[in-house]
Amino acid sequence: MRRRVTPVGGRGAGAAAAALIFGGAGVLLGVAATPAQAAEVSFATHCVPPAGIDPVDGTTKVEITAPATAKVGDTVDIGWKFVQAASKNPDIIDLPANSVQPSGTLKAAGAQTADIAMQGPRENPAIPKGGAMVLSDMKGTLKLTAPGAVTLTPDAYTVNAMSTDTKCTPTETVQKAATIEVTAGDGSSPSPSPTPSDSATPSATPTHTPTPSASASQSDGTGGQTDFTGKEVQVPYACKTPIGDKSATSPVQINARKNGGSYDLTVQFKKSVMDSPADIPKDSVKPSMEVVLGGADKGTVQVEGPMNSVAIKSGAPIEIPDLTGTYKPGASGTSTLSPGVLTVKALGTTTTCTPTKSEVSLTLDTAAQPGGAAGGSSSSGGSSTSGSATGGGLAATGSDDHGAVKALGLVAGTAILLGTAIFTFMPHRRTR
Repeated sequence: MRRRVTPVGGRGAGAAAAALIFGGAGVLLGVAATPAQAAEVSFATHCVPPAGIDPVDGTTKVEITAPATAKVGDTVDIGWKFVQAASKNPDIIDLPANSVQPSGTLKAAGAQTADIAMQGPRENPAIPKGGAMVLSDMKGTLKLTAPGAVTLTPDAYTVNAMSTDTKCTPTETVQKAATIEVTAGDGSSPSPSPTPSDSATPSATPTHTPTPSASASQSDGTGGQTDFTGKEVQVPYACKTPIGDKSATSPVQINARKNGGSYDLTVQFKKSVMDSPADIPKDSVKPSMEVVLGGADKGTVQVEGPMNSVAIKSGAPIEIPDLTGTYKPGASGTSTLSPGVLTVKALGTTTTCTPTKSEVSLTLDTAAQPGGAAGGSSSSGGSSTSGSATGGGLAATGSDDHGAVKALGLVAGTAILLGTAIFTFMPHRRTR
């Protein structure tokens, strides 16, 4: 028999507790509703946020709901309601609605010992920087196997916020929150105890075979080659956030098309599909990159992509568009083009990732043009003469609408969320 408990709405000691027993056998036999209990306990808690954020010591207050009585063989539903979480949202980024999910463990002891897995849905209102964490109610089940008193005590829990975990552990002995008096069953109708999993099983990842592409090094004279295809290179990035350094790797390819004396550049991220960790509004993600010049030429060329044209739902794929810009050579000879600094503005924040190893994607035979890239006093001289797609782009990566670099970015199939860089490439190419 499976007993389901309706959580009690009140939180005070004098709140009335009630429960309804559902299940075919119980209804047919006309069994009266079993009283439920809802007890609140509080305990000192030590919370460890993602790397770079100081640990927090606070107080957790929870309300545990469980049936007062049950029988051996029953599978009972148990509720965990957060009255107060021990930690707050750090002063880093506003958390969007439905981006926080709690999970934890409830200890069963006495007549039966078990660790009960508890989990709540990813449901929360928008939480501002420094605001109190609002966590959804968690639920779990326990199959009763022995007669006697079974006590329930809250234990450690984890708060997952936009792909990062904050782990909270009691630092004192926690008082029991509920007791189930279990009587012996009649043995005539054992209760099944299905344990469905809420976790999606990831599909097998097929082997990815990148399209081979040789580095072009041809004359750009009249009647010569006009389209130049770069090779796909694996770029290791070191990403700077205010709460620590992170690293990840992404495949990048630089292509060019001759346009008069200049070249129209297209930078492609060959595996650029990922799942969004939260709802992302329309026109809120803007990627850009510096293409580093070498060989005969010097400087950088700014390329950038358009804003996302449609809203992206949590769990839906994110695709970084092609980044485009114009390269005007400043020197004659053999010039190389390599992926450089990535900058992404997303949801009012800026994240900057710098390659830790440079690898040439494209080689061109260039002819110097007036006002070309070579000869600048710094890399910014190259980008200022590069004629990037929107005139200036995002070269000043140290400032945006909110000042200093923050800890959220979505970069070429990358989620950098609250200081955690995760390059999660899905097992298929983008269709071009």
